[in-house]
Amino acid sequence: MFRFWEGFTPKMKRILAIIAFFLLAIIITIAGVLTPLSAEDADTLGKELNQTRETVNSLESVQQVSFIFGNNFMMCLAGFVPIAGPAFECYVLYSTGVVIAADSYNQANPLLVFFLLFLFPFTWLEFLAYSVAMAESFWLTWRLIQRRGRSEIRNTCMFIALCAVLLLVGAVIEVAFLSLLGS
Repeated sequence: MFRFWEGFTPKMKRILAIIAFFLLAIIITIAGVLTPLSAEDADTLGKELNQTRETVNSLESVQQVSFIFGNNFMMCLAGFVPIAGPAFECYVLYSTGVVIAADSYNQANPLLVFFLLFLFPFTWLEFLAYSVAMAESFWLTWRLIQRRGRSEIRNTCMFIALCAVLLLVGAVIEVAFLSLLGS
């Protein structure tokens, strides 16, 4: 059944896993975007989102980067946990979709808003980081089942560092966009 998989190098298998989880992340977020919301739910979520925006906007640029990076990195780190990590990440991605739907409620097509977010590089970087975390959780789980978990710890640490860099760069870019929009 999985004979095609055997022809790939270990590096290519990891890349394919990341791509698969990237597509899964998009699909799960779209499911959240397409979740029907009542006007009351949309209003409540919109108010919470506006409070977060006000908090971020009240900070200095370096603090904004720290806030955005810290929030995204904590969510990403949770994604590395074997088995539970990808489940939590799926919940976070679905919730993100619901917030996008609430934010665009009665103003724009939420699906269009979601896809327009991919015009910004930080969206790509965040989705890539979350996909890397879920893919590495898969590999770590598989290695633990094989009783080779220790051999995977090095890779996990490297991928955590990679995600930290991706999310830090993403936060810097996002704050730069926020400051351009605020000017």
